[in-house]
Amino acid sequence: MRQRVRGRSRLARALRLAGLALTAALGSGCTGLPSGVKPVEGFELPRYLGHWYEIARLDHPFERGLTHVSATYTRRKDGGVRVVNRGYDPAAGEWREAVGKAYPIGRPGQGRLKVSFFGPFYSSYNIIALGPDKPASPGGPYRYAMVCGPNRSYLWILARSPRLDAATYGRLIEKARALAFDADALIRVDQATGGD
Repeated sequence: MRQRVRGRSRLARALRLAGLALTAALGSGCTGLPSGVKPVEGFELPRYLGHWYEIARLDHPFERGLTHVSATYTRRKDGGVRVVNRGYDPAAGEWREAVGKAYPIGRPGQGRLKVSFFGPFYSSYNIIALGPDKPASPGGPYRYAMVCGPNRSYLWILARSPRLDAATYGRLIEKARALAFDADALIRVDQATGGD
């Protein structure tokens, strides 16, 4: 009898370890980078904080149909970042908001965060284009960014104002294409009409 209990105990321990390994593997996949894509270097989080407008995105269920989408990043007391995503749903005639948290990952100075809106589950937030590198004033805010998730199904172009100049937008689209994102499928986000 004791041998059977010990065998079950070993089996339970092996299953628990396998479960932990699977959880770790899934977690690392969710906070990963698409192959061949590199985050920006020399990233300074304080310059990234503040309000951003979503200029374009690849379609995905949790933002489908939303206009006037924005994101606001502020410091948390624990050293992380409070994330507030907001968008207008014209079909429902109402604003939708999601509040989450983010923490830097990767090497210091890499443009990588892990972001969670659902309890302990995180996904990667990889900043793959950012500018300008030299702000008008030392330490000034970044003006535009291109961000991807753990795979090529997620891509966003962000700016500090509701419109991004055509030259900068064009450069970001070319970079997205060069990195094998489906740039032709990007949805330009309506920031101009309605939503009030």
